[in-house]
Amino acid sequence: MADPILFRPFTLRSLEIRNRLWVAPMCQYSVDAEDGIVGDWHLQHLGGLARGGAGVVFMEATGVTPEGRISPRCPGIWSDEQIPPLARITAAAHAHGARIGIQLAHAGRKGSTVPSLPGLGDGTVPVSEGGWQTVAPSAIAYGDFDVPRALEASELPELVRAFADGANRAVQAGFDLVEVHAAHGYLLHEFLSPLSNHRTDAYGGDLAGRSRLLRDIVRTIRAEHPELPISVRISATEWVEGGFSVEESVELSSWLAEDGADLVDVSSAANVPYAPIPVGPSYQVGLAAEVRRGPLPVAAVGLITSAAQAEGILATGQADVILLARPVLANPHLPIAWAHELRAPSAASLVPPQYARARF
Repeated sequence: MADPILFRPFTLRSLEIRNRLWVAPMCQYSVDAEDGIVGDWHLQHLGGLARGGAGVVFMEATGVTPEGRISPRCPGIWSDEQIPPLARITAAAHAHGARIGIQLAHAGRKGSTVPSLPGLGDGTVPVSEGGWQTVAPSAIAYGDFDVPRALEASELPELVRAFADGANRAVQAGFDLVEVHAAHGYLLHEFLSPLSNHRTDAYGGDLAGRSRLLRDIVRTIRAEHPELPISVRISATEWVEGGFSVEESVELSSWLAEDGADLVDVSSAANVPYAPIPVGPSYQVGLAAEVRRGPLPVAAVGLITSAAQAEGILATGQADVILLARPVLANPHLPIAWAHELRAPSAASLVPPQYARARF
């Protein structure tokens, strides 16, 4: 294959990206001091992934407020004190030729949870042990987690400001793009879903009301950063009747384009425990293809495990970008390996000179 699409450059606004094989955000639960400040683990983890040849490496869900973290050991971007350690990471990524993004997030009713690491258990971390009162659009618990407090309408502009301030700090830290996390059952997804949003005010009801908070956030970031690429991650379906749907995702994509978003990162599920998800190779790619009917380019993610599979998704017009998660944990140099497998013209240039003796 002389010129695989997977390794052709891609542009978001004025940001040129070396290829279309990107690393998805993946939680690490590795902020030992529980203060949101990242350390050497994140530097080595994200720097190593950038060295592996990906076009973009996304840092994991990063709380825009202390209560926005998934767990006490998750990173944050609510304080200027958190900027310098993040700047070390962006510098490392850039040194390896990659672009780096950060996922701005608020965990909502799925916050204050036990870090998802082997041997630690699960569930809500009590306030007495470093946890906090969670918040949500409505006082409806996720599974066996603690019942959240319903947010007052007067608090929502403060949340918009928190996301915008997070974007400001991300720019100061050197991130090339930001992703607004509106998927996987976290706060903005909770607002989008009629299963978790029972509000009767302007932030509930029909799709226009349920998407208002997300759209306010995107519009505010865009107004303050005209050239900053903005991705939005959504769960395009909840795999249960009555939940946020693919049809609503397509409509939302059109609205997000009007608001200034540049890309929709299409995932699914995680707002309903034990949903009947039809997991299998490329199981979310069809969702990406549906959302791509809207005006924005899309990223596909989920059990994409071979170079031919990834190239086929792009070649058949189902997505514009491929995101990998667990496969690059197993092999951080997988993008380099796939570039050689597909005989991409850029394959040799992706290999760090120090690794020239490697056999990709």
